[in-house]
Amino acid sequence: MPVWPDQHREVRSLGVEREGEPYVWGYGEGPAPEGQVRVDLLYTGLSAGTELTFLKGSNPYLHSRWDAEAGVFVPGEPTARFPVAFLGYMEVGRVVDAKAPGYRRDDVVAGRWGHKTGHTGDPSQDLLVRLPQGMDPLLGIFVAQMGPIAANGILHADALEFGGAVPRLGAGLAGRPVLVWGGGTVGLMAALFARQGGASEVAVAEPSAFRRAVAERMGLLALDEEGAWRHAKSWRGDGGRGAALVVQTRPRSESLHLALRALRPQGAVIDLAFYQGGADRLRLGEEFHHNGLSIHCAQINRVPRPLAPTWDQRRLALATLDLLAAEGAAVRQMVTHVVPFDDAPAFLRDLVRHRPDFLQIAFKQETW
Repeated sequence: MPVWPDQHREVRSLGVEREGEPYVWGYGEGPAPEGQVRVDLLYTGLSAGTELTFLKGSNPYLHSRWDAEAGVFVPGEPTARFPVAFLGYMEVGRVVDAKAPGYRRDDVVAGRWGHKTGHTGDPSQDLLVRLPQGMDPLLGIFVAQMGPIAANGILHADALEFGGAVPRLGAGLAGRPVLVWGGGTVGLMAALFARQGGASEVAVAEPSAFRRAVAERMGLLALDEEGAWRHAKSWRGDGGRGAALVVQTRPRSESLHLALRALRPQGAVIDLAFYQGGADRLRLGEEFHHNGLSIHCAQINRVPRPLAPTWDQRRLALATLDLLAAEGAAVRQMVTHVVPFDDAPAFLRDLVRHRPDFLQIAFKQETW
């Protein structure tokens, strides 16, 4: 039943009770205090590459602790334990009570509050980004996390070209061919950012025929991994044959090796992948060494150091909004499953057991 904004309410959250067992649980939440906004969930996106590792019990935080000061993982001291009550960071919802300046009731906002049916947040602390009127709310799941991850990869490429004087996002790719390795959500978003930035050609390397078909519906050239590095070697520039830049998003050591093979001498890989199982099959004694290549990690919480004074998560999210305004129809092709929120546990169990073809999954909260 509907709940008035000034009433207490129950919020339901999707988590993992134990390995292999997702669940939905609930807790009470009071009215929004002054300076905050209360939001009802519309959609929440699944970040399969990260979240399924909790279901499988392979996430590194279940086995080690991140020491932020030293910048190392400490084995044998788990940060996370079952039940993992909160997951997710790809949400969009409708404001039902606004007690913070700049927000109004019925605003549609994107944020990172987890797979929860409601959220009360402080806009001065939380990333809450209003969607423009008329934008499909489903596109909002990309605004706060996946879009910024891809945009940050493009920003790292720009910094290689311009240092701290990047004139605009994608400027470092303008007029150049770009190879994106991986046709998942982050890879396809990066490909669209490259296209918007003026790349002369954008090719996507992806082993899955299903995902290549999605990329092609988005107007992108999609190739299998063997065909992709060979295609890149048809590109000729001042530095030799191959791509000057590859944006790598597949967390597989063999994919990183092929991405390196696709480069011209002294080319660079911008790596967005999270190699949770390590990369023990990576070979650095061949093309990497002989062609003088480089690998740059573009982790979501770190923009290029020279750009830190002018770029942050909000600016990356706003750049994502610009991309969605221009490429919304293409981005919508990426959403292959929209599942009722209450069906999420059963859906996730089936996803882990049977691994059907999918790309971006969203859970939808039914509204009154």
